[in-house]
Amino acid sequence: MTAFALPMASYTDKFIPPTISDTHLPDLLPWMAEYGTGFGKQMLMIIFSVVLISWFFMAAIRKPKLVPGRVQFLAEGFYSFARNTVGRDIMGEKNFRPWVPLLFATFMFVFLNNIFGAIPFLQLPSFSHAGSAYAMALIIYFVWIGVGVQKHGIRYFKLAVVPTGVPGWILPLLVPLEIISNFIVRPMTHSLRLMATMLAGHMIVVLAGSGAAYLITQQDNILLNATGVAVVAGSVAMYFLELLIMVLQAFVFTLLTAIYIQGSLEADAH
Repeated sequence: MTAFALPMASYTDKFIPPTISDTHLPDLLPWMAEYGTGFGKQMLMIIFSVVLISWFFMAAIRKPKLVPGRVQFLAEGFYSFARNTVGRDIMGEKNFRPWVPLLFATFMFVFLNNIFGAIPFLQLPSFSHAGSAYAMALIIYFVWIGVGVQKHGIRYFKLAVVPTGVPGWILPLLVPLEIISNFIVRPMTHSLRLMATMLAGHMIVVLAGSGAAYLITQQDNILLNATGVAVVAGSVAMYFLELLIMVLQAFVFTLLTAIYIQGSLEADAH
């Protein structure tokens, strides 16, 4: 549940919009309270997501059948999507197989932690907090750099920033741009894209809820009361839109992971 307090307003009260700090509950274990950090609800949900994913797939494969039941069918659908749509279609038949476990785990982890934002009582996407998104992008960052170094040695860093076929006179301008783009901007956008969309969707829900509560409690103005009811009705459409964005962002994050790894593997072909 979100932590904001709905304004108990009379007609003369002013609406106080929620802030980002209102969307997060206090830390359960604020071991570094002076720095505003500790073990909070989002960390708890990340641990819960690992347990839930492990339990779901263990249950799905416990008694596999030739004609799958609903749980096995759903599990196979998730795996097939990560393996074929993301892995094989992006990385190619030659390279994709060793990376299916990573792509599959990445998709399921991001997907479930995003979907938490649409589940009543949980109602908070884990990646709406910047730290979670940074950590996830940092793991992928070290993976694709490690893949490049393992495949090409230290020469990988030259391959990553010096495009082939480019005239030498333009390299002093192009190489710094490639360094910034590949090694600084890429991991930042990989994380911030996920965090910003999750936070924005969560803020819209919080704003709609607090705004609707404020309007409905305006007992002296039937027009404001009706507007509040209309906001509640409109929030249903926003809910399904946010649900779509949650799934889409899990796909985009995994897709970019596959693209970055494939780029490291084929760096010498660029």
